[in-house]
Amino acid sequence: MSQGLWVLVVALVAATAFGLYRAARDGRFRGTHAVRGAVPDAETPAAESVLAGVDLDHELGERATLLQFSSAFCAPCRATRRVLGEVVDVVPGVVHVEVDAEQHLDLVRRLGVLRTPTTLILDGAGREVSRAAGAPTKDAVLATLARAITS
Repeated sequence: MSQGLWVLVVALVAATAFGLYRAARDGRFRGTHAVRGAVPDAETPAAESVLAGVDLDHELGERATLLQFSSAFCAPCRATRRVLGEVVDVVPGVVHVEVDAEQHLDLVRRLGVLRTPTTLILDGAGREVSRAAGAPTKDAVLATLARAITS
């Protein structure tokens, strides 16, 4: 086999492996991320709302908040908006807040949001419980939300 053909085979195997890895992790809820600048000390409570000091026109949900970071030309963001809206219709005390990532870059950097859509599940006090990068399924949101509400 020629050297060029080997390079092509290696590139195809690497691209396939990366695609499978990405598909397995996309839209899955995982643990939380440390909020930049939120170092707990004797004067600051360890669990402050991730939206503290941010001027958003939305109230937090009584039981939980689904915080979605989106961008204007993001097709999966529209699907995520629809899924989160369906969840809010089914679960009382939960609200969906959509944030334009381009308009709130300081918040995006502070929370470590790397891509859109990213969905954060916040408890009633605004603390991050879990997050998903990519478009989550309705079942994944409901399961993670159930764990967040009961804890």
